[in-house]
Amino acid sequence: MTDTRTPAAVGPADEGSVARRAPKEERPFWQELPILVVAALALAILIKTFLLQAFFIPSTSMLPTLEVGDRVIVCRICVRISEPDRGDIIVFADPDPGDGPGRGVVGGVLHWLGEGIGVARPDDDDFIKRVIGLPGDVIEIRRGRLFRNGERVPEPYLSPQKDTRSFGPMTVPAEELFVLGDNRLVSGDSRFDPPTGVGLVPIDRVIGTAFVIVWPPGRWGGV
Repeated sequence: MTDTRTPAAVGPADEGSVARRAPKEERPFWQELPILVVAALALAILIKTFLLQAFFIPSTSMLPTLEVGDRVIVCRICVRISEPDRGDIIVFADPDPGDGPGRGVVGGVLHWLGEGIGVARPDDDDFIKRVIGLPGDVIEIRRGRLFRNGERVPEPYLSPQKDTRSFGPMTVPAEELFVLGDNRLVSGDSRFDPPTGVGLVPIDRVIGTAFVIVWPPGRWGGV
């Protein structure tokens, strides 16, 4: 059976009854700017705190792998997923920090924010070295040659300036790392206690693992 009903005509009254969305009023850019700045700062702090952070190389202790003035990117989240491994180049906070300045609650928060956006120095110095020994490893250096658990460890990354000093043997304690610089002659590392070196590094002081050089452009590449 055919439907012979005629569609109802749409008249002016019907058109007027259709709801229309009012045009959105746009804010001036100067009103949006503070929100954008706060969002950008929050994102930068989150990235630096949990994901990636850039570090400047100030000394020759890691030559020839890292030169003075290099900027490296450190993966912070990597050490939260898994602990550092032998051969990793890590950045860590001073294992023997001094007493920090008393800033109070407000001052501490402001300083933390300043660190997050890179305009304030951390209370403790940061260091960069290569992981040589994990907890339980026996480390020994015989006239400049590295042995780990009695086996010779090849080190093609060492500086051409040979260091023939001996060390150890030492068993790395639990929850600590034994680290060395690639330029052994000038590196204050786990062979020496503070203030001459850094001593053993507690794993919880590790900030992250360096994985790429980003500056200068001619030095760009993996670590």
